[in-house]
Amino acid sequence: MILSQSNTIRQPAAIQYIIYWCGNSIVYILFRSENVMADDKLYTLPKLPYDYAALEPYISKEQLTLHHTKHHQAYVTGANAIFEKLDKARKDKADLDIKATLKELSFHIGGYKLHATFWENLAPAGKGGGGVPKGELAKAIDAEFGSFERFKKEFTQAASSVEGSGWAALSVSTTTHHLLINQIEKHNVNVYPGFRILLVLDVWEHAYYVDYKNDRAKYIEAFWNLVNWDEVNKQFITHNKK
Repeated sequence: MILSQSNTIRQPAAIQYIIYWCGNSIVYILFRSENVMADDKLYTLPKLPYDYAALEPYISKEQLTLHHTKHHQAYVTGANAIFEKLDKARKDKADLDIKATLKELSFHIGGYKLHATFWENLAPAGKGGGGVPKGELAKAIDAEFGSFERFKKEFTQAASSVEGSGWAALSVSTTTHHLLINQIEKHNVNVYPGFRILLVLDVWEHAYYVDYKNDRAKYIEAFWNLVNWDEVNKQFITHNKK
């Protein structure tokens, strides 16, 4: 079952959505209005805010190009195919395996959105990427974790210990305003309703296999040189007020 504050995903692109669905668990994802639908119906691959070579030497041009144009594109294609399948079944008054269909849809939508957030979370090293958080986010991290180093340690441990494929994420509760580190399995399991995702790290092997082979730890270490803390702080300020 899919629930939305806007009742349906087929609304003007300016509307922001909070969508809940059923997979192995209930999942929430916030969709910001940009790059969500090309014609208010289908997803499109968002453009990167930098060129493919901009994140070198930590993420190579080859790795980033494959990740964006092949893997991220696959979730765009997958989500669109399921929406088209649902539309056709409804027009034809045909039966569907709703449980399997919605489970697959949650996987592709989660993959779409988490990747879109991941690209926004990164910036070239020394040109917006790396360093430490500042402003309101820095204060919140110190209050929640005791220090940035403690937060970095816990986030790194979460990313390192994801079972199989998944993500590490930092989110904020819209109710208690607590910061929370999430360990997301696949793209859609163990995400907490009511927590807005601020920062993510993709630890599927497709995110690093060209540059780091199977050395996830080395890839995670490199990630910290690319975090766009200004963007994460901006998202924290926006979502923490709601």
